[in-house]
Amino acid sequence: MIKRKNRNYSSEFKPEAVALVTEQGYSVPKAAASLGITDKLLYNWKAKSVAEQSGNVLLKKPADVINAQQLHLYRRAKAIFEQSRNSLGYRELRKRLSNEGFTLSDYGTQKLMKTLSLVVTQRVAYKVTTKRKHSDAVSDNLLNQNFNPVAPNEVWAGDVTYLKTGEGWMYLAIVMDLYSRRIVGWHIDNRMTTDLVSKAMMTAYNLRQPSKGLVFHSDRGSQYTSKHYRKLLDSYGIRASMGDVGACWNNAVVERFFGSLKHDWLLKVPQPTREHMKNDVAAYMRYYNLDRLHTTNNDKSPVEYEKSFRKVS
Repeated sequence: MIKRKNRNYSSEFKPEAVALVTEQGYSVPKAAASLGITDKLLYNWKAKSVAEQSGNVLLKKPADVINAQQLHLYRRAKAIFEQSRNSLGYRELRKRLSNEGFTLSDYGTQKLMKTLSLVVTQRVAYKVTTKRKHSDAVSDNLLNQNFNPVAPNEVWAGDVTYLKTGEGWMYLAIVMDLYSRRIVGWHIDNRMTTDLVSKAMMTAYNLRQPSKGLVFHSDRGSQYTSKHYRKLLDSYGIRASMGDVGACWNNAVVERFFGSLKHDWLLKVPQPTREHMKNDVAAYMRYYNLDRLHTTNNDKSPVEYEKSFRKVS
């Protein structure tokens, strides 16, 4: 048996052969016989020509098909990332997805973020906002950077930060429970005064009703060293603890919170008015307390971590 040799056909020959069928009305067998080619070859040329003319060029490799589970993963990953205002790294995103039942490695989450074009925005540096009046009394540092109490309402910490809007500056005072990192009190105003930090503390105290002996840690800013504020703490049975002014490591947990608030949230969108800023700060407080996971909380949000403490105790 003689083996048929493969022939090479010019680029002009193929369309002319197809035209015999598509334009001149010949059947494929008759056209193939007249040209000395097989029916199968002419059928293939015709099919490819029709596909090219309709804009559906046949692919050598079919596109990957996304199943329903992958589509759900993509949608949740994008929603969680956007909820954080594009601030979650791959480790935090993997933990959030894991809590929803998705199984991903760190590498798999990195690939997922690349596929969905999820890019984290970089942060900028922190600036000191408070100064002490030298005539005010200060308290000893009762923490010495030990930021991990064993139960809620043992140690709180607070500080003040500045927030810029299109209408001018605002100032935010917070009170954080260091056990869960939960923000238990906060107040925002146009002026940085003792009244600002007092209202944040009053909110915290009314919410939590802690036992006497709780420690409140802050820097030595004039708002915290004032007689009015110290009198407020005394009336609640709260002991004051103070680090050095400008030494952010002495209140590192609170400083990290302010960094997240500003650079993971507030600076991602315009803040044209003071009212807009107030509402956006309130939105972050809800997100932070209810949804943001913390490594120190065994990858739970502050509220969820406190619930687990109550279950154990």
